Amino acid sequence: MKTRVSVITLNYNETSTTCALLDSIRQQGYADLEVIMVDNASLENPEQLIREKYPEVHFIRSSKNLGFAGGNNLALPVATGDYLFFLNNDTELAPNCIQRMVDFLQKKPQTGLLSPLICYFPNQNLQETSSLPLIQYAGMTSVSAFTGRNETIGARTRDRGQYTHARATAYAHGAAMMIPRKVLEQVGSMWEGYFLYYEELDWAERIRKAGFEVWVEPRARIWHKESFTLDKMGPVKTFYMARNRVLFMRRQRPGLNLLGFYGYLGLVLVPAKAFSLLMAGHWMQAKTFWKGIWSGLTTNLSGS
Repeated sequence: MKTRVSVITLNYNETSTTCALLDSIRQQGYADLEVIMVDNASLENPEQLIREKYPEVHFIRSSKNLGFAGGNNLALPVATGDYLFFLNNDTELAPNCIQRMVDFLQKKPQTGLLSPLICYFPNQNLQETSSLPLIQYAGMTSVSAFTGRNETIGARTRDRGQYTHARATAYAHGAAMMIPRKVLEQVGSMWEGYFLYYEELDWAERIRKAGFEVWVEPRARIWHKESFTLDKMGPVKTFYMARNRVLFMRRQRPGLNLLGFYGYLGLVLVPAKAFSLLMAGHWMQAKTFWKGIWSGLTTNLSGS
């Protein structure tokens, strides 16, 4: 008997991109699969198109943009899977990706969150000089208690088969992460206070603190086209990356660790970043960065 998987994806003004993902999911051939698409208040409602072209998809339309966590969480009341697979709409699945992730979770029941190997989509500008896939994610290091930074393992390296075995990692990648229902019920859903960025890092911290492990399974793979939407929203990315780095540290690195980070923030990070932006003539970016830092320091942490 197949284990049921609920695939959840979030669409925002990129319906054609989402359709390519839905086609990719169809090709998986996984027997017990439900697909839930949440439209996060796109300017044009794609409901009719989705219902006609993908009648198997459970379509949900949000009346406002709820952000990454809020949009994905909207699908939780209707999801019935034993495993929930959150996928960015700008991804496509390699053959047998879902089956390989399910197999891994069944063999390692202490896993609380699982990501596949993530490679940049073929024929992108980043890959013009080589036929070898370019890796985006093969795991992550833990966020430093002092700087609030971490590294993505394998990022921007060619896939020469160096990542073939599953490994424990600090964080899953928000573009593709599968969680067992039992873990979701124990730990709870993603915190919606971030709106954009850092949700999966925060979630993984909570999952590990609950006694579960986070893994990456390279034998399962997805192709990531990067975020077409965010490429058009530079100031938005600047704001939320600055804001949510501070929010994450407030939520997950309290006490003396947080005091150390505040020192680094005030003496190193903010002056250096602001100076570099101003010297480059990016006045609006500098202003947006400052707003993000201030919002991170003052945003209410209710729902922690």
